[in-house]
Amino acid sequence: MKCVSFKRLTLTLVTATLIGGSLTACFPLVVGGVAGGALVATDRRTSGAQLEDEGIELRATSRIRGNVGERVHVNLTSYNRQVLLTGEVPNAQDKQLVEQIVARVENVSSVVNELAIMGNSTLTQRSSDALVTGRVKAMLLDARDLSSNAFKVITERGTTYLMGRVTQREADRATEVVRSTPGVQKVIRIFEIISEEELARMLPSKPATPPAQSTKPAGG
Repeated sequence: MKCVSFKRLTLTLVTATLIGGSLTACFPLVVGGVAGGALVATDRRTSGAQLEDEGIELRATSRIRGNVGERVHVNLTSYNRQVLLTGEVPNAQDKQLVEQIVARVENVSSVVNELAIMGNSTLTQRSSDALVTGRVKAMLLDARDLSSNAFKVITERGTTYLMGRVTQREADRATEVVRSTPGVQKVIRIFEIISEEELARMLPSKPATPPAQSTKPAGG
């Protein structure tokens, strides 16, 4: 998820550090090294799709900045080439313009435009959304019947958006979990639904259990 917001807010950086980088408004993805390797290993997108999503976010952010400037606050999240737009714009023309800019970016398959026509959110609102996102991620992690890494979580003005490649069972269960999270006012699902069979093929196969060794003496 990339952010197009051009006011330098030092306190936002402090807040993001305190909550472990979960502020959904304005911070780049962590890639490379151990963190990047772990994400590739557990993410249900292909490694190529993950790289494409990062490229989409970078290119789209740059083009929005170049065409719209500082009058908008746009959060942009790409998952498996589907782009979610959240944040605030001053008018309907800018909302449409941002969507058109993103739709023309290479490799984008679709755009979900959730931009609100209103004044930019405050630092307090963004910090509150970041805390809600952190709570949601913790709740998904605690749900033993869910793979928390399968979900991308974005919160904007109390509305939590869920993205990911999940089965219908996982989608329904995650929605149940997220709705019970304190601070979540509304849940919007932007899932790519896969079958249980497809999920089984994605999961690493368990190593075969070696046969038990007999302790009976030879010839006994």
